[in-house]
Amino acid sequence: QVQLVESGGELVQPGGSLRLSCAASGSIRSIYVMGWYSQPPGKQREPVAITYSTGSTYYVDSVKGRFTISRDNAKNTVYLQMNNLKPEDTAVYYCAAGSPPSWGQGTQVTVSS
Repeated sequence: QVQLVESGGELVQPGGSLRLSCAASGSIRSIYVMGWYSQPPGKQREPVAITYSTGSTYYVDSVKGRFTISRDNAKNTVYLQMNNLKPEDTAVYYCAAGSPPSWGQGTQVTVSS
């Protein structure tokens, strides 16, 4: 299993943008599924965006048109570009790789004025 390290979370104003990064300790080229999950305070962890090695992607309805997931196999990194952020996007964001998934430690995103 690969080790995952997320970064890029911070406090941002509504309407702002962030790019989260998930760096893997090894090659992600052969990992079929990788994704980003969010866990708001007091709630369960839920998928936000998934990328497959085939090039397909999945987005939860609440982020469609605002978030973009991408993977750079050469850098062993998965990104989540987050635009037009809303207060309800506030959560700890976790990166996951494979099935069953390996998890990173999470990065905090706070959207507030």
